[in-house]
Amino acid sequence: ERAILGDLLLCFCLENAKRALGRTEQVQRVAPAHYMASWVDLPDAVTNLRYVPEMIVAMLANQNGEYVQQNREGDHTWFAVGRDFEANVLLRAFHQGITRRGEISSRTSDHFAEKTPVGLDQLLMIRLAQQLGAAPDKLRGKEGDKISNQRPIAERAARHFSEDIRNFVRAYSTLIPRHSFVELLESCMAVGLTTILTSVIELLFEWADTGEIRNRRNQSQASLFVDCSNGVDRGLRKLAEQSMDDFMRRIERFPVVLMALRLLDRWAHYDPKVKKLPVQTRPYATEWLNLLGDLLHKRREEAEPILYDLDRKAAELAERLEEDYPEHAQLLRDENVQPNPVWRLAEALTALQGRKNTQSRLITMIDSALLIGRPNGLAVKRRVTRAVVSAGTRRTREIRSLVFTDSVLDYLVHRHVLQKGKRLRSRPLALKSFLEILHDRYGFCVDTAPVGMAISNELLRLNRAVLERRLRDLGLLVGVNDAEAMKCLRPRFEPATEDDNAVV
Repeated sequence: ERAILGDLLLCFCLENAKRALGRTEQVQRVAPAHYMASWVDLPDAVTNLRYVPEMIVAMLANQNGEYVQQNREGDHTWFAVGRDFEANVLLRAFHQGITRRGEISSRTSDHFAEKTPVGLDQLLMIRLAQQLGAAPDKLRGKEGDKISNQRPIAERAARHFSEDIRNFVRAYSTLIPRHSFVELLESCMAVGLTTILTSVIELLFEWADTGEIRNRRNQSQASLFVDCSNGVDRGLRKLAEQSMDDFMRRIERFPVVLMALRLLDRWAHYDPKVKKLPVQTRPYATEWLNLLGDLLHKRREEAEPILYDLDRKAAELAERLEEDYPEHAQLLRDENVQPNPVWRLAEALTALQGRKNTQSRLITMIDSALLIGRPNGLAVKRRVTRAVVSAGTRRTREIRSLVFTDSVLDYLVHRHVLQKGKRLRSRPLALKSFLEILHDRYGFCVDTAPVGMAISNELLRLNRAVLERRLRDLGLLVGVNDAEAMKCLRPRFEPATEDDNAVV
């Protein structure tokens, strides 16, 4: 019986580290089968999340102020904080049978009504939580138990993410079977977080050149080619790998940009004149980053003393590194190559951190956002070995490519057949319009080439044809002939209707 229970838990509720099999492996992940899954404590490595959960809460809550506050009764929001489950569409989808006895802040106030019918996966999670007795204590950082209302500077992508998860959960949480719904919701998170991440990268690369963050209307994300064959067609796979490889090479400098921001932020924070400026950093740090950009490009009078002090720090550090790290010392001194002391310090400090603390962690973050290698993820990777002729050796490395798994396709179609407005209803969506949405909203290129990449029309047509065939196989595409106007997408689950007075 214990063996059967262990298999059921691994099937529906728990996941071992590195998706290993067996009942004695380290458990790394708890599936969100039910709200009571929140009673299972997180592993020690939870610190690697680095404010991602808080960022998601801030985006969904959509509040003003420095911290996310408890909503009051009567507030018009889809994601109410600190209220009943019915006031939060995301919690409402997972709270079947839960009643509250006692204060909201109590870790033992949630109870399950035993007469409520629930699925086997939900019942397993409920029983597991009941054995624990109470929810885990809150994580507390330097700001205590407050949730920072810090949202991404990629305002356009963040707004799209909030819209996507809100409308998808509202429309389908009671229609799609729970196990499938959780997989599609994770695909939603992968698409949204990946788009936010690539948008932030593009914005900060532009900030490094101009010192300004684009306004929301003009923001865009990175354009990446998607292999719709999921690696079956070697030509399409090669193009997707090339597109992702170009992107990965570009972001090798991203840690340097972040280091430059950290340096400017610290020096500006302690500058007496800058401290007096009424610049907001929450919920968006756009205004503050524009100020730092002005300092970087010497467009403010406060820039001269700050850059002078950074120049002195670079000289002092170069002197200390001369014996052990002569290359880094030369980098700090070489004003002919880089006259700006901010970039000299940023380059040297990033190099001193080592690749593991910069490039490797950035790549790990991207892989996590993509849910790489997972059945409902957005990308795959493989190891390739190539000969290095000049050195007479062979080199092995990992290459990645964007793909549309069945789960991602299912989510994208079901999300975008929804009409805009208060009542969620499906509409016939032309395939051409769907491809335009993928490109403009997320940067996914199917029948168009990413900027700076040459792809033949033949391969673009092939990629589109493969996507059409897969959509038909999934029951998501209908069309009586080959005419483009007759190819329309339809959902497999018709969305539930809601009250006309609902908030949008």
